[in-house]
Amino acid sequence: MLQLSKTPCMRTLASLEDSYELCRQVTAEYAKTFYLGTQLMPEAKRRAIWAIYVWCRRTDELVDGPMAATTTEETLDRWEEHLEAVFAGHPKDDVDVALVDTLHRFPLDIQPFRDMIAGQRMDLYRNRYQTFQELELYCYRVAGTVGLMSTAVMGIEPPLATPWNPNPEIIIPNQEAIALGIANQLTNILRDVGEDARRGRIYLPLDDLALFNYTEADLLKGIVDERWQGLMRFEIQRARKFYAEAERGISVLNQDIRWPVWTALILYRQILDAIERNHYDVFSKRAYVPKVRKMISLPIALLRAKVL
Repeated sequence: MLQLSKTPCMRTLASLEDSYELCRQVTAEYAKTFYLGTQLMPEAKRRAIWAIYVWCRRTDELVDGPMAATTTEETLDRWEEHLEAVFAGHPKDDVDVALVDTLHRFPLDIQPFRDMIAGQRMDLYRNRYQTFQELELYCYRVAGTVGLMSTAVMGIEPPLATPWNPNPEIIIPNQEAIALGIANQLTNILRDVGEDARRGRIYLPLDDLALFNYTEADLLKGIVDERWQGLMRFEIQRARKFYAEAERGISVLNQDIRWPVWTALILYRQILDAIERNHYDVFSKRAYVPKVRKMISLPIALLRAKVL
């Protein structure tokens, strides 16, 4: 994966088409389920989403990638300066070319990008969360922000005026977009409990562990028993509530984007079903959505996009 440049780029950068193609390739390689959803989007919007995804992935890899051990506060400071240069129209790397173009085409605000970097700063010094409120802030910063970025690209469908409501209020589904990002991040956390534990990280709130009399030591040993299953059912139910909240915002998005958003939501939520099918063993089994289930989900998502 692409890494943060430490020195100014003096070479000729990629063409716009090559930059978008690079973003497409990265998205297809590292986010297969997400990529399937983007394939259903209009071309301009899916290309923009690829450019945003690559920036988000690069940001995440600063603290969670192969070179994460060398990342410091100063690294993230430089990355924020890099971000500001991109928003000013000055690409530094090949993939920045696509993002600069995306910023010209869609009304993206820099604050969600800054908030995501703030989430990575949390990962520098925290590997435990005591309460869900603390974890929710982290989830907003590293994933809820993606919902806000994406909404700016997807667009809002202006409500139709009627004789009894000639000036209807335009609803911006920001809260629902944030809810979808949080739901996705909670799903990631539940799927990756074992992988995170091997790196010494526990994202499940410690208060929740205590509620089920399950200890950090139990988690680090990968113990799957009635306590763990009860805890996982509790966490899965919480994630599904965020998905339900997110559903309410899809109906106000532009019509050309509702099918892929429904598809992405349904597919990602099915990871929770996979965890249940594995009897909540996320230590030795990786939950994933089989291809046949993905294909079955497409017409279901289309129907919801049409009628909801």
